[in-house]
Amino acid sequence: MTQKAKTYMLPTAMISGSLCGYLFPQFTTYWASHLASILIFAMLLVTYCKINFTELRVKPVHIALLSIQILGGLAIFGLLYLWDPIIAEGTFICIFCPTATAAPVITGMLGGRISTLVTYSLLSNMAVALLSPVIFSFMGVHADISFIDSFATICAKVLPLLILPLGIALLLQQCFPKAYLALRDRQSLSFYMWAISLFLVVGKAVTFIIEQGREAIPFELAIALLSLLVCVGQFYLGRKIGKRYGDKISGAQGLGQKNTVLAIWLSLTYLSPIASIGPASYIIWQNSINSYQLYLKEKRSSEKV
Repeated sequence: MTQKAKTYMLPTAMISGSLCGYLFPQFTTYWASHLASILIFAMLLVTYCKINFTELRVKPVHIALLSIQILGGLAIFGLLYLWDPIIAEGTFICIFCPTATAAPVITGMLGGRISTLVTYSLLSNMAVALLSPVIFSFMGVHADISFIDSFATICAKVLPLLILPLGIALLLQQCFPKAYLALRDRQSLSFYMWAISLFLVVGKAVTFIIEQGREAIPFELAIALLSLLVCVGQFYLGRKIGKRYGDKISGAQGLGQKNTVLAIWLSLTYLSPIASIGPASYIIWQNSINSYQLYLKEKRSSEKV
């Protein structure tokens, strides 16, 4: 595929996914539920085969990003709670939500350090798994859910996608070097799988928003706008922090790209259902930003040729 075609693939996937979600909601929801996680798993496996495993260590940049994710989310929730609790919840979850399991894919495409992002992704998801039951119980929502049950459910959703591809990549590197090298030298596969998963996830997000009904429109608009603001803000802050530590791409992706599938589940489980519009909208915003960044990178690359 030509560089020009790849440049427009992600925006095309988003637009066509939106149309499919609107016209064929059941089809989109079915395939997004059954295929998206498989694609993410495969993308991570290909991406992890590019990692130098000796570089996986916690660094000051990880602590700085995690502080914004946890403390920043709580601060924004406190401020917006004075305006409206539902809007506060929908915005909070967009900040508190951990890094997307597929974030290393985009980081690699943009030229960032995958090992830095993988380390933060593991750290970010574990922090949410441990802290979310405590934080949501203090918010007074669904307090009847036990710590053990919520912890186990979150871990069951997050950890297999994170740990198994990493373990398989390490196994291939040690025991099946030919297979490992074959995947390492075919990093472009992750780009095409990402485009397919983007089509499905965006379509599911559009279907989800439509199903909320007209009475939720004022809250949806407010939450969607605030999710846009925090999305841009997190990419900006992550980039600034990452630049300070010599890796602005990984910093931006670590803080800006979120595990929105997990965020929607957290919203429906612990918060008001309308709050899930936040992460549902965030899917559009974060992928629009990433599509634009990939467009600029491909444009610069084509100009050098």
